[in-house]
Amino acid sequence: MSDQPQSGPVSSERGAIVGFFRWLGSARGMWRFLIVLAWIATLIGLWYGEENWRGRRAWNQYREATEARGESLDFAAYIPKPVPDEQNFAATPFLNSFIFRSSADILTNDLFTRAASHIADTEMSKDGSHRHFTDLVAWQLAATALQNGALKREQKFETDQSDLAVRAAAAPAVLEGMKPDQAEFAETRAASTRGFSRYPLYYDLENPWGILLPHLARIKAVCRRLSLESCAELAAGQTGQAMGDEKLMLSLADSVKSEPFLISLLVRISCMEIAVQTVWEGLAEHRWTEVQLQELQARFLACDFIADLHQALKAERALGVLTVDLLQRKKSPLKPGIFTFNQDQWQLGLAAFDQFANVMPSGWFYREKLNYCSLLDALTRGPLDLRANTISPSKLAAYTNDLDRQIYGGAAFSPLRVFLRHRVIAATVLPQGIINIPNFPVNIAIAQTTADQAALACALERCRLAHGQYPDQLDALTPQFISRQPHDVITGQPYKYRRTDDGQFILYSVGWNEKDDGGVPGKTLFDQTQGDWVWSYPNRK
Repeated sequence: MSDQPQSGPVSSERGAIVGFFRWLGSARGMWRFLIVLAWIATLIGLWYGEENWRGRRAWNQYREATEARGESLDFAAYIPKPVPDEQNFAATPFLNSFIFRSSADILTNDLFTRAASHIADTEMSKDGSHRHFTDLVAWQLAATALQNGALKREQKFETDQSDLAVRAAAAPAVLEGMKPDQAEFAETRAASTRGFSRYPLYYDLENPWGILLPHLARIKAVCRRLSLESCAELAAGQTGQAMGDEKLMLSLADSVKSEPFLISLLVRISCMEIAVQTVWEGLAEHRWTEVQLQELQARFLACDFIADLHQALKAERALGVLTVDLLQRKKSPLKPGIFTFNQDQWQLGLAAFDQFANVMPSGWFYREKLNYCSLLDALTRGPLDLRANTISPSKLAAYTNDLDRQIYGGAAFSPLRVFLRHRVIAATVLPQGIINIPNFPVNIAIAQTTADQAALACALERCRLAHGQYPDQLDALTPQFISRQPHDVITGQPYKYRRTDDGQFILYSVGWNEKDDGGVPGKTLFDQTQGDWVWSYPNRK
C-alpha cells in the first residue's frame, strides 16, 4: 500500500470537517453556534405556540357551536344506558348467546343451516329487476334429499314453480325442517314485548375501534331463517303464524337501534329488508287481514332512516374525536387487525402517527379533530338533508369528489401531504373506509324507499279490501287508509303510481339516477345507474 497522502474530494471533505470543528472550538465560533441554536429553538417554540393557540382556538369555537345545538362530541354520551333484564329484549339466554358464544353458528340443526348453500338462484330470481316468491319447492327438494341421506356436496336445487298451489304443497316440508328452532323462536318472541333492548357489549373507551359486535351477523342469520319460515307459513295459509314471525324479524332489526355504530344501523336496515320479503309475498297473494295490514303499515311508516343516520354519524363523529384524544395521550387505538378497509389507508394512519405524533404540538391534534368533524358535517349539510328527509345522489357525488380533494389535495397520494394537512383520521376513516362513502348513503336511500313502499302497499291493499280495487291515485288513500303519504327520498316529491291493465299497480321512486323512467326498473331492483326503484306484483293469468 502507498504511504502517499490521499488527495481529491475525500481529503477536501476531511479538511472542511476539521476546519469546522476548529472554528467551533474557538470561543467566537462557539458563541455564534449557540446563537444559531437559540434562534432555531425560538422559531420552533414560536411555531409550537402558534400552532397550539390557533388549533385550540379553532377547535373550541367548533366545539362550543356544536354543543350549543345540543349535540355531544363525547362518545360516552352515545353509549346506551343499562336496562333491567325484565325490561330488556336482549336479556334472554338465546340472544345473550349472540355475544358470549364462541361458535359462529347459533342454530345448527335446521333446514336453513343444512341446505342453504344448496339452494341455487332460480330462473325467476336471476331477473334481479323484480321481487320474486321464495322458491319453496327447491327447499322441499333439499329437505327430501337430507332425509334420504342423498344430499351431495355440490348439489344445487332450483325451480321456476311459483304458483300458490305448488308452493303450498312444498310448505309442510319446509316447516318441518325449521322445527329445531322453535324453542329459541318462542323464547325470543315472548321477550320481544319488552320495551327496551341493549346487548351486553363491552364498550372499551381505551380502544373503541376494537369493540366487538358479534351479535350483528347472528341477528341477520336468524332473520333469514324467520323469513324462510314465514313465507312457508303464508303459502300454507298460516297467516297468523307468519305475522308472528314477521313481527319478530322487525323486533330483531330494532333491537340494535340504540347502538352508536353505523354498522349497527346498516345491519338493522338489512334485517328490515329481509322482513319485507314476507310482507310482499303476503300482499301479492292477498293473505293479510285488515288488522294485520294496519299493524304492518304503522311499523313501516314509523321508519325514519335518514334521522337514524344523522344520529349514527354524530356518534361516529364523537368516536373520531375520541380516537384523536387517545392518540394524543399515547393510547393509540390504531392496532393491526381492527380495520377491514383499504390497507393503504391503514398503513398511512399507523405509520404517520408512529413517526410523527410524539413530537407534534397539541394544536396539530386539535386540527385533526376539527378537519375530521368538518368533513363529516359537510355530508349532513348537503347530500343528507334532515329537514327535507332526502338524499341527493348528485350532491353526494359532488361531496365525494370534494372529499378527495380536501383530503388528498387533488394530487397523487402522499402520506406526508395528508399528515401535514391534518387529515390523517379523515383519510383513514372517511373515504371508502370505516364510514364507507359513498356506499352507505345508497343503502339508507334503498332502505327508506323499501319501508315507504311497504307502508303504501299496505294502504293500497286496505283500499282494495274496502272497495274491491286499487285506487286510481295515491291521494285517495288519505286520510282513511294512511295518515300521511311518505315522499320519494330522492326527490322529496310523492311516489309515482299507476294502475295496470291487469288490475295491479306499479309504485316507484325515480331511483338513484334521479330520472323518471316511467316505472321501468334497471337491471337490479335498486339499480344505481339506470331505471326506477319499483314495487310491483307478478302478472295474474
